[in-house]
Amino acid sequence: MEQRKPPATEEGWYVLHDCRSIDWDAWREAPQRVRDRALSEGIDFLDAYEAVEDADEGQTAVYTVLGHKADLMILHLRPTMGDLDAAERHFEQTEFAAFTEQEFSYVSVTEASGYTEKSREYFDGEVDDDSGLAQYIQARLHPDVPDEEFVCFYPMSKRRQPDQNWYDTSFEERAAHIKRHGEIGRSHGSNVNQMICGSIGFDDWEWGITLWSEEMTAIKELLTEMRFDPSTSQFAEFGPFYVGRKFAPGDLPAVLAGQRVPTDQDAVPDAHTETDAHAGHDHGSSAHADDAGAGDTEGHSGAHPGSASEGDHPHGEAADDADHPTSEHGDDSDTSGGRPDVSGDYELVDDAVQRLGRLGLSEGETYDAGDFALIFHSSADAEAIVDDVEDLAESFDHYDRHVTTTVRAQSGQTFVVSIWTAEEAAETAAGFLSDLDGIEQQFGGQLGEGGDDEDSRTAASSESIRAQLEAEGVYAGQPHGEDVYALVVYSEADPEELAAEVANLRDAFDRYDTHVRTSVYRSADAETAAVASLWDTEDAAGTASEYLTDLPDVVRRQGESDGFGTMGMFYTVKPEYRTEFVEKFDTVGGLLAEMDGHRETSLLSNDDDENDMFIASQWDSKEDAMAFFRSEEFSETVDWGRDVLADRPRHVFLA
Repeated sequence: MEQRKPPATEEGWYVLHDCRSIDWDAWREAPQRVRDRALSEGIDFLDAYEAVEDADEGQTAVYTVLGHKADLMILHLRPTMGDLDAAERHFEQTEFAAFTEQEFSYVSVTEASGYTEKSREYFDGEVDDDSGLAQYIQARLHPDVPDEEFVCFYPMSKRRQPDQNWYDTSFEERAAHIKRHGEIGRSHGSNVNQMICGSIGFDDWEWGITLWSEEMTAIKELLTEMRFDPSTSQFAEFGPFYVGRKFAPGDLPAVLAGQRVPTDQDAVPDAHTETDAHAGHDHGSSAHADDAGAGDTEGHSGAHPGSASEGDHPHGEAADDADHPTSEHGDDSDTSGGRPDVSGDYELVDDAVQRLGRLGLSEGETYDAGDFALIFHSSADAEAIVDDVEDLAESFDHYDRHVTTTVRAQSGQTFVVSIWTAEEAAETAAGFLSDLDGIEQQFGGQLGEGGDDEDSRTAASSESIRAQLEAEGVYAGQPHGEDVYALVVYSEADPEELAAEVANLRDAFDRYDTHVRTSVYRSADAETAAVASLWDTEDAAGTASEYLTDLPDVVRRQGESDGFGTMGMFYTVKPEYRTEFVEKFDTVGGLLAEMDGHRETSLLSNDDDENDMFIASQWDSKEDAMAFFRSEEFSETVDWGRDVLADRPRHVFLA
């Protein structure tokens, strides 16, 4: 008889599923002081173990269990068997444990194994520890317990009957089963997350499968489809299923009182906040995204970590390095243990809408308000990475949360843009994007707030305003390389005190190359002064805003009122034309006063340079402001300004 080839494996954390029933008669008969003490000890135990106070690393979570099999399930993941042993015995020492009975338990270990050539390279030590594949496998060996509401646990084994013996099939046949099984799992990747653990020699079955989702029907749909796959229908045997709902330790009294948990409804994740990266796969589907790696690297399956595959069972295996690029975090990625962070490392920014606008991507056409964008800058030529990005995009398309992933080139620079409907999903995708060639800067940000409020809509459309103005032949800054970002706060402080404070602030800002200028502006007839700070990047402007609001007697910031504010007409006037410029503004001001939707427009001059001025204008809506920009009077003013201005105006639009 030919000796069959087993897959290489690597093990991570040890796992205990501890399922308990409550002795309800004893609980009801116990004095209140005893029950209070029992609950206090139970909460303390669960809090301490969720905080991993008993070990160097790991995870713990507690769930209710529906049905007659048990009432509670405590899930422990720890680095050593000794840690699990202590956790189980420690619980028995609590007074709360006296009211429970262990109905079922399962001991296993997180496991990664593979059948592909790439995975064999990993087990042969031919893959760098900081590679995408290595970090991906480590993430499967040291997983995070997700926040999804529902959990489903069951053990399973591979059938060993004369005509259906998994262990008597060839390595190639098993690999084909795993690949196909993983492909099915990927189709459910946005709704179900899973952890597959090996238990040969540990417990009565060969694997323990834990699935998480925001909807139990998503798990049912996944398992139903998997049942019809030959790797399941021909070779799988299943043990009992335990289904429950996650709750916080502090809700233990509510559980015992028969109340609905979580008691804080805000703590319940919204349905379908799936981390996109969580793929789910039936008892076997390879985990997540790449769902278990489904075997081959085909399709880059997996744009999301988690897909690890596990074990020999057809849930898949670790995917190819190229298929599973991972994040640059790498802090904990060494294979000696520790849970690596496979999400990407990016800087959160507030101007994602503007950044996408400059790359030709706009709301309504490419994405919806409320989506989340990643904008990564690469030193590589766009053509050199476009194939890799397209491969990732194809893999990302397996997930409902994916909107688009594309390469954009602008002014000789290369940008990779990936848009998702949820930041959680984007975080995982960022890990794969960061492995692309030449990635240097990584940014991520929300694309508006969604909904119907006017502020959200106008804030998300400032870049489209620039485009509209350009179409109208009106200079809008960015195309000519003179774009700036401005912050304006209004103060009623004493002029001398304000001037001194701003001078100190300006000295501090001047240490940064991105600072253009910060000045005090006033109109002739207003008691309130405006402090305007101009920056080359919106990120820098956002940081500076925290300091500006600390200035004395600040009464408001530009954009804090309702309606639509445009503040973007910064002018430096030739000294000989200053008087004429002010008169021209008075003429335009009269025109503005008669226009529909106009609220207020002011001309303000720099305290230190009267020829440096800006116009602050407030409108009911964007369309009202655009009507003025399209008017003949404005066009004539622009033409006239070419003769009287010392340099080109800077336009900044604030909603």
